Amino acid sequence: MSEDGVLCGTFFMNGDVACAEGAISAGCRFFAGYPITPATEVAERMSERLPHVGGIYIQMEDEIASMSAILGASWAGMKAMTATSGPGFSLMMENLGLGVMLETPCVVVNIQRAGPSTGLPTLPAHADMMQARWGSHGSYEIIALVPSSPQEIFDLTITAFNLSEIYRVPVLVMADEVVGHMSEKVVIPSISPDELSNRRRPTVAPEQYLPYKADGDLVPPMAIAGEGYRFHVTGLTHDEKGYPVMTAEAQDKLVRRLVDKIRLNRRDIIRYDEVDVEDAEVVVCAYGITARIARLAVQQARDSGIRAGLLRLITVWPFAEERIMELAQRVKAFVVPELNYGQIVLEVERCAAGRATTLLVPHMGGSVHLPETILKAIKEVVQ
Repeated sequence: MSEDGVLCGTFFMNGDVACAEGAISAGCRFFAGYPITPATEVAERMSERLPHVGGIYIQMEDEIASMSAILGASWAGMKAMTATSGPGFSLMMENLGLGVMLETPCVVVNIQRAGPSTGLPTLPAHADMMQARWGSHGSYEIIALVPSSPQEIFDLTITAFNLSEIYRVPVLVMADEVVGHMSEKVVIPSISPDELSNRRRPTVAPEQYLPYKADGDLVPPMAIAGEGYRFHVTGLTHDEKGYPVMTAEAQDKLVRRLVDKIRLNRRDIIRYDEVDVEDAEVVVCAYGITARIARLAVQQARDSGIRAGLLRLITVWPFAEERIMELAQRVKAFVVPELNYGQIVLEVERCAAGRATTLLVPHMGGSVHLPETILKAIKEVVQ
């Protein structure tokens, strides 16, 4: 442990704990949350660790208040995070949209479980992948990362904070119960300040500052409440001063910028891994814990003479549509195993646009796929 209380070294820990440590390494010093299985361990770890690094932990009365609290903490200059699961994620949707409209950097972690409703609280699913993109109302873009291991949830939590600070947008970490609760080796390096991104601050005098006047990258510098800058913060359509303007013209200008600051930078945001894709005739497209199982199925297919490959989505939103479109030009099929009844498969099918077959391998959650099930689907599409 360093002098400032940040961990450094090699540990054996579960994904929820690794997520909390990733947040602390990223500079998160405020956490507001409400207990919910299977994400509670994130909050528990933050409640233990934040006091040792000069941070603040607050247990809120519900997930609505938790989301509100991290937005306020961010405007006060803190790197802030909350963690939840399906039902709590639903409650956060209105204030997630508020965070998008206010351009508030923060991180929301969803350790997914099986639904609908209360569903299977202690068992895995990828039930909220489309909700992550479309859960709040209106036109907007969001960034969502999906880890496949405790090490990766540590790493991607840092990435999430960096992206949120660069683009002034809430960033989602969409893990699952297996990744959250499995224990593996996690290497926590010493993070230098140069590896962490921080929101750009205004360089003009307070009387010249316009809180929503963007530079060429479409992301406005962000002043901190209490430092002498005067600004108005509202979820209503607003002008560069932050004041409400109830016109179609103002709506068009603002929403285009909120969307385009993500869309125009998608190549810098999107991350994925590929295994044996170069000569593949069939590509398995998977994410989260399912991708680890799919990798074994791809190897089994290779061993039987089928040229299979794996495209592991790390960034699910924005979606890696350009890569899917490229692959669709030369592969016979995509196999998409999901711990739901079909969500991301719809995006794969859209991007394949009929040039390649798209086959869903659904699993309603509660457990994970067997590699044999994915292998069977691979063999089916190459027949």
